[in-house]
Amino acid sequence: MTELRRSKIRGEWVVIAAGRAKRPMVVEPTEPCVTDQGADACPFCVGNESMVPPEIYRVGGPDGAWRVRVVPNRFPALAGGKGGKSLSPSGLLQCREGSGAHEVVIETPDHKIQLADLPEGQIEAVLETIAVRARALMESPEHHYVLAFKNHGREAGASLSHSHSQILAMPVVPEVVRRMLSTASTYYESEGRCVFCDTLAEELRAERRVIDKADGFVTLAPYDSRIPFEIAIYPLEHACDFTSIADAARRGLARALKRALGRLRRARGDVPYMLVLQTAPNPRSTSDESTGWETLVRAYHWRFELLPRTTKLGGVEWGTGVHINTAPPEEAARALREAGVDA
Repeated sequence: MTELRRSKIRGEWVVIAAGRAKRPMVVEPTEPCVTDQGADACPFCVGNESMVPPEIYRVGGPDGAWRVRVVPNRFPALAGGKGGKSLSPSGLLQCREGSGAHEVVIETPDHKIQLADLPEGQIEAVLETIAVRARALMESPEHHYVLAFKNHGREAGASLSHSHSQILAMPVVPEVVRRMLSTASTYYESEGRCVFCDTLAEELRAERRVIDKADGFVTLAPYDSRIPFEIAIYPLEHACDFTSIADAARRGLARALKRALGRLRRARGDVPYMLVLQTAPNPRSTSDESTGWETLVRAYHWRFELLPRTTKLGGVEWGTGVHINTAPPEEAARALREAGVDA
């Protein structure tokens, strides 16, 4: 039997249809997860620093070499400009300047190692770098929203195999974020509580979709998972803004993220995935697209979403926005729990 599910957080319907996983497939399988272009030609490798724009930030090691680097993206989605000036202030077809910033976080000097295999201390350094750079980008009120994300594997959109993530500062608050902000604000005004905290409490009581709970974080397969083996990592302590994360919490997050990536690989192999940070908009922004900051602090809850790319979107998804998930999150959570983590 299939189910239509919707959670309060996103307010979007998803179809849970395990039977569709048994469909006969005549299309070609996906390409290998990582295509290695070789360290000699890799612009992110040690010795090839001149192949990328001058670095913005680095985490150094005891020997003076870099552990994590941040450089401008050579092919930015958004760059320069002043606040996304409107180019068509009236009318139905709106346009504005594509201003902003687009940075690349090179997660390790080692060409061969991926995020899941990095030591916890190195993952923590990557998370600290993202927080530092996001805070820096938020110094500009013209950057209304800052998104941190990682594409792992060609099917997930990665063009280089060397482990890296990206940070994108935008002159708008994206529509999907605005909807969640509105939902969170409305719920808080009605109930006096955070909808995310209440959802976590309900999930912890039910236990069926909880994958891991340790180090101040809970990892779960969301009730309304849009894709097979979707994973969310939440801090148990309420916080709306990732950039204000404390040192102890960052260490706990590094451990939780490493465990989640390890479980996913043990359960599903080295699948392509996207890792996305969902955090609050820039509090310095002059945007009128988000709720008031004082309400947002109490109503919103940051988290990481880990989204494997094991299926392709079809006509239903593009035509309606309704995702069809062939792996019930209860079964995915059980498989991920049973997969365990590396010793």
